[in-house]
Amino acid sequence: MRKTLFLLLLALGAAQAQQTRAPATLTVITHDSFDLDRKLVSGFEAANKVKVRFVKGGDAGELLNRLILTRRAPLADVVYGLDNSMLARARQMDLLQPYRSPASAQVPAALRLSRDGLLTTVNYGDVALNYDRAAFAKLGLALPRTLDDLKKPEYARLTVLPSPATSSPGLAFLLATVSHYGEAGAWAWWRAARAGGMKVTRGWSDAYYKDFTRNGGKYPIVLSYASSPAAEVFYADGYTPARLPAQAPTANLFLPGSTWRQLEGVGLLKGAKQPALARKFVDFLLSPAVQADIPTRMWVYPARGGTPLNPVFKFADQPKTAPAPASVTANPQRLVDAWVQNVLRAR
Repeated sequence: MRKTLFLLLLALGAAQAQQTRAPATLTVITHDSFDLDRKLVSGFEAANKVKVRFVKGGDAGELLNRLILTRRAPLADVVYGLDNSMLARARQMDLLQPYRSPASAQVPAALRLSRDGLLTTVNYGDVALNYDRAAFAKLGLALPRTLDDLKKPEYARLTVLPSPATSSPGLAFLLATVSHYGEAGAWAWWRAARAGGMKVTRGWSDAYYKDFTRNGGKYPIVLSYASSPAAEVFYADGYTPARLPAQAPTANLFLPGSTWRQLEGVGLLKGAKQPALARKFVDFLLSPAVQADIPTRMWVYPARGGTPLNPVFKFADQPKTAPAPASVTANPQRLVDAWVQNVLRAR
């Protein structure tokens, strides 16, 4: 009798401990621009009895570097924010483990990042030059029409770009210039533009929120996204979808050879402590609710086909983008290293 009572109490204690045990933690590392409705995240946590911990890893270039430096002791289970310009480097450094989400069937084939499932496309956007309409009008200067125009001092001194070494938009623009000019021509363009006064800053956030004239800076031309003019309208005082303005305060500057389509993805890190939950999180990012939330939070397009867009996206032009040569996309890190040597360190 005593033995039976003891076993019963032991089982009851174990059940109570199981009920009070803290939920598992899923760690997700992202670039600094990641944003998602907290209610959606809470729903994922409740459905999977997990606590999601987000870690900001800097701009996407910095994020990739952090993952490489910590690959023997991964900082997270899941990474969001690596893109098509970084996949080759991530594969080379063996950072990711494959997972083919059933939800990826809803992503058009042209937007899929990898056949092996190392990165699953969550969203896409077009890296493009933007200009401040009001600031440019005050200059009394015609808009540049080509990249060759942009390297001239009268335009270069008005332009700020994030660095290709630490920023995914910066890297995208670097690849665009190499595709347009070839390597030697691209290095010559960058050197001339910098000599003419073009500023290169660490990341997109610094370029857009500190140096761009719309935010109190000195440069009316900035490298951003083709959807950024829509964001400017959305965040303006008094915005309502029922009364859209005639135009956005900023506009795109689609100079030939200056745009690049960026596919951003999510992947499982090798050594993940919670691989099963990590796979569920990949599925979650491709769910209809999350895909519908992404456009007006991160100002990119959802990867899932048929996802509705806010009316403000009428101000988000989409440039015509041609596939880049395989020689440009095969080893972007080599081009970054060459850019550092031929542009940053050039005398």
